[in-house]
Amino acid sequence: MPLGGRHFKTGTRPRQRPAHARAVGIVARAMAAIFGGYGLAALCSVAFAMALPMPRADAVLTGMLAGLAVHAGAAIWVFAAPSAARAWTGLIAAAVPLAGVAMLGLWHTTGRMLP
Repeated sequence: MPLGGRHFKTGTRPRQRPAHARAVGIVARAMAAIFGGYGLAALCSVAFAMALPMPRADAVLTGMLAGLAVHAGAAIWVFAAPSAARAWTGLIAAAVPLAGVAMLGLWHTTGRMLP
């Protein structure tokens, strides 16, 4: 921002959140990156292993490698999201279809929806 941190039209400083509110947001994003990213990577790994039409060992290895990329991408996306709530919402929205694919794959291979 020009003018020493002041808004160029009004000349006022933008309102800043208190330090503890920023810290809570950072902790929430870190938790989303660590635990939400891990969950998303695990779901991606299982979904790929169940859905890919290749030998089981190759499908599992492909799913695990894709899970690593998904975890890294999720961690980057969480800190790029406008808010921690939107980061969590995005992770959940990405996890739902992957969980559906994993459940369908489990049902297709075992005949049951739950293990």
